[in-house]
Amino acid sequence: MAGWFELSKSSDGQFRFVLKAGNAETILTSELYKAKGSAEAGIASVQANCTNEARYEKKTAANGKEFFNLKATNGQVIGSSQMYGSAASRDAGIESVKTNGTSTTIKDNT
Repeated sequence: MAGWFELSKSSDGQFRFVLKAGNAETILTSELYKAKGSAEAGIASVQANCTNEARYEKKTAANGKEFFNLKATNGQVIGSSQMYGSAASRDAGIESVKTNGTSTTIKDNT
């Protein structure tokens, strides 16, 4: 099964999206946006940038866990991953975003 995006509204009225893999696991989470249209533009940015290896920033958190950010051409972070126990798991997460990030399925939960 292919992945999809879920668009939701937070309790304070802001919007965010997550990218889900085919197994329904969240593989990328966006920042909060004030406007729904901005969150939708973020989804379009993921779709446009997810297949470009150069757009991924691999990082290590203070606790030693691995994660990554997906960045737009302007360097702004579009979304961040969960924390992974190893670099190999993080890299598999990147491959999952590359595979699922071009999805045009958006589940609007707002």
